[in-house]
Amino acid sequence: MLLYKVTELSTVTDEEIETVINSTVKEGWNLDGMQFAMKDSSKRPAMAFILFTKEGSGDE
Repeated sequence: MLLYKVTELSTVTDEEIETVINSTVKEGWNLDGMQFAMKDSSKRPAMAFILFTKEGSGDE
């Protein structure tokens, strides 16, 4: 069974993204992708959603 994990970041910086990815991958998750929510008034993302997957039994 494929399990999914979504982590939401409201502070979108390269350091925050790296911290989340590195710590979650150490827990056995695989990076699956990222989505960004943009503000109309800014070129910087307002939020980021980092997606992870891993094989599991569903009991986790």
